Amino acid sequence: MSPMTQRISVSRQSRATNLAMILAALAVLILAAAPWWAGRADLRLMGEIALYLSLASLWNLMAGYAGLVSVGQQAFVGLGGYLLFGLTMRLGWPPLAAIAAAGVLGALVAMPVATLIFRLRGAYFAIGTWVVAEVFRLSAAQFSALGGGSGTSLTPEVVKALAEGRDAREAVAYWLALAVAVGVIGAVFALLRSRHGLALTAIRDNELAARSLGIDIWRTKFLVYVVAAGLTSLTGALIFLQKLRISPEAAFSANDWTAFVIFIVVIGGIGTLEGPILGTLVFFALRETLADLGTLYLLVLGALAIAIMLKAPRGLWGLIRVRTGAELFPLSRRVRGLDQPSE
Repeated sequence: MSPMTQRISVSRQSRATNLAMILAALAVLILAAAPWWAGRADLRLMGEIALYLSLASLWNLMAGYAGLVSVGQQAFVGLGGYLLFGLTMRLGWPPLAAIAAAGVLGALVAMPVATLIFRLRGAYFAIGTWVVAEVFRLSAAQFSALGGGSGTSLTPEVVKALAEGRDAREAVAYWLALAVAVGVIGAVFALLRSRHGLALTAIRDNELAARSLGIDIWRTKFLVYVVAAGLTSLTGALIFLQKLRISPEAAFSANDWTAFVIFIVVIGGIGTLEGPILGTLVFFALRETLADLGTLYLLVLGALAIAIMLKAPRGLWGLIRVRTGAELFPLSRRVRGLDQPSE
């Protein structure tokens, strides 16, 4: 018999990830057809789930990969909402153009904000993001043209410009929310597969070692913060397009747009793409089941978060991955040995 030589194959793909991608594509197609098989209430709920999934995925990108633990992302949710109202009601922009512009302007606003708060470290950075959100909230309350502290509602002309008929508007708002959720997950996936993703992984594992390898940590984190802020602003515009009304308290609510998002990421699994998806499903299952319990509902959420942090620090998906080795998104590289006869 001829001697055997060992060949090495490195790949991100596997049968499990290929099957997961096929199932994900089928799920997106089924969800895209929801206006034809789901009721109005179900459609609004699924749109809300998609928007929270977008917020959770973006916060996870910042905290789970770049180490930017922000408690002030409501700043960009509210900014996106106010940009939508201002551009449509005061400047006469079409709603779709205003939504896209909200994302771009949110990213531009994030650049000087990042330059300022990146001077802070650790807990001071987190506090700094919250202070920025409060500044945004207080500033929004001064705009009398958009209702000041009491807020305002979208005019019928703007609402009708989205689509004719209530059912058509509900469908368009849902499709936009679904498209943003898929786009955000796709953008995060593409970023993590790029050289910037390798830099983020190195920074997450050991920032000092990453710096010694020549990685520009400040620039990498800056890029992540600006991208996350822009997409969060775009998501915020869609959130308040669905709500049709905005006020400073609602737009910059730390409870709705940051606390719940952190809960989703913590229970799902921080630092994974799958974690926010699982966490969002768990959060809404609990909310729909326990919402009638009043304040007890919040106590249950808090107790669950504490229990998971103690028993499964990597979240539910981390627990599943440790026990099964499952990975839905092909990010990790796998090394395989291929034996073949030598010449």
